[in-house]
Amino acid sequence: MTLQPTLPARVEKDRTAVPRSGPSRRKDRRYEALTGYLFVAPAVVLFLVMGLYTVGYGFTLSFAKWNGFAPNWEWVGLDNYKDLLWRDPVYAPRVRHAAANTIWVMVAAPVLTVVVSFPLAVLLNQVKRFQGVLRSVYFLPYVTSGVAVFFAWQYILQPDGAINSLLSGLGLGSLQQPQGWLGNPSTAMPTMIMITVWGHVPVAMLLYLTGMQGIDRSILEASELDGAGWWRTNMSVVWPLVRPITAIVLLLNLREALQGFQTFLVMTNGGPGDHTNVLGLEAYRLAFLKNLSPTLGLASALGWLLFAAALVLALINLRALRSKT
Repeated sequence: MTLQPTLPARVEKDRTAVPRSGPSRRKDRRYEALTGYLFVAPAVVLFLVMGLYTVGYGFTLSFAKWNGFAPNWEWVGLDNYKDLLWRDPVYAPRVRHAAANTIWVMVAAPVLTVVVSFPLAVLLNQVKRFQGVLRSVYFLPYVTSGVAVFFAWQYILQPDGAINSLLSGLGLGSLQQPQGWLGNPSTAMPTMIMITVWGHVPVAMLLYLTGMQGIDRSILEASELDGAGWWRTNMSVVWPLVRPITAIVLLLNLREALQGFQTFLVMTNGGPGDHTNVLGLEAYRLAFLKNLSPTLGLASALGWLLFAAALVLALINLRALRSKT
C-alpha cells in the first residue's frame, strides 16, 4: 500500500480554482469603467452647461447687440469693443472713469493688504498662548456674511455713525464728515479701499502665518546668533522666505480688485456720483440696469476685457515669480 503525499489545503484550493477567462475579465473592466463614467457624468454635464457653454455664449454675445428679450441678435462685430474703449460718447467716458477708479483699488488694496497682514502674521506667530483663538478672531471678517458686514459698515460710516461719534468724543471734530464717509466724494473711495483691505487681510494673514510656521527654526536661530534683532530677522530672513506667498496675496487681491464689485454695489452703488464706480460694477449696470436697452453685448464685451486684463496680470505675476526663484 502506497501512501500519497497530502498537499496543503491552500495548494489543493489553488489547483481546483478555475481562472477567469480573458473575455470575462474584459467584461468586468467594461462594467467598472461604465460605473465610473455614470458617477462622473453629472459633474461633466454641469461643467459643460455652466462652464464651456456659458463662456462660449458670452463670448459670442460680445459681438452682438441684444436686450435679452428680442428673438434675434443684431450682429455688430467689434463695435461693442470700440464703443467701450473710445467711440461712444456716453459709454466710453464712463468706462475710462471706472477704469481709473479700478486702478486705484488695484494699486492700493493689494499693497495695504500686505502691509497690514504681514506684521499681524509675525505677531501672531510669536504668540504661544491662545494662538488658535486669536487666529479665529482675525479670520472672522472673512467668514461673516458679506452683505451683513457691508450694511454694518454703512451704519458705522453714516453722518451720525460710530466713526463720527468717536472722533467727536476724542476732540477731533474737525475730522468728522457731515455727509458721511461714503457721502463725501473725497473720502468715499479711500473708505471703500480700507473696507476692501479689511476683508482681504484675514486670508493673507493666514497664508503668511502658514509660511512662517514652515520655516526651519535653525535659520532663525542662526540669525539670532549672528546678532540680528527682531526687526532685522523678520525683514532680512523671514520676508524673503515668504516672497512666494506675497506674490500669491498680490495676485489674489489684484484679481478681486479687477473683477469684484459686490462691496461697491451694496455700499455705494458707485456713488456719490460715479466716484466709486468700478469696471465690474459698470459691467453689472450694462447687463441688468438698463431696462430694455440692447446693452448685453456691451456688458459681455466689458467682461471679456476684464478677463483679458486679469490674464495678463496673472502671466506677469507668474513671470516675475519665476525670475525671482
